[in-house]
Amino acid sequence: MTSERERMLAGEVYNASDPELVQAREQARDLCWDLNATRESQSEVRRRILAELFASGGDSVCVQPPFYCDYGSNIFLGEQVYFNFNCVVLDVCKVAIGDFAFFGPAVQIYTATHPLNAQQRRTHEFGQPVTIGSDVWVGGGAIILPGVTIGSKTVIGAGSVVTKDIPDGVVAVGNPCRVVREITDEPPVK
Repeated sequence: MTSERERMLAGEVYNASDPELVQAREQARDLCWDLNATRESQSEVRRRILAELFASGGDSVCVQPPFYCDYGSNIFLGEQVYFNFNCVVLDVCKVAIGDFAFFGPAVQIYTATHPLNAQQRRTHEFGQPVTIGSDVWVGGGAIILPGVTIGSKTVIGAGSVVTKDIPDGVVAVGNPCRVVREITDEPPVK
């Protein structure tokens, strides 16, 4: 028999009130609470919490509290990922983020979604994984919706709502987010 956790991770409809899932969310929220209560000088305490919270990458991630997530255990980070203040990751499915990805303040990443049927929505939900490549920069206040893939070396403009996949090496902005240009190897702007 498939557990609610297995259904959740597979992107199937599941019952979020399942005791195993409730306990896992409570543990993650306690870790986020602990993280958010740290001072800047407590880098070793933060590192320990982040290593426990995330599935991978907690040893090199930089998170500016406050930070919030559903489980943490479904967040897989590459090297040197950076989350600015007040980011939220709803990780009912896998969230995979590549090396050197930067997230501005108040970025939100959602894997969780809900059935359109109101009766079913009262007790069940489902999710779709999110994948973000390496060297991605997501501007402040952007929202990344369930099932989206963002290619490596891409820039997402502040306040964008990413509803569909975005390819490698582009600048994409807006609501809904759309590609406005490719990123070339031109010299950096001073």
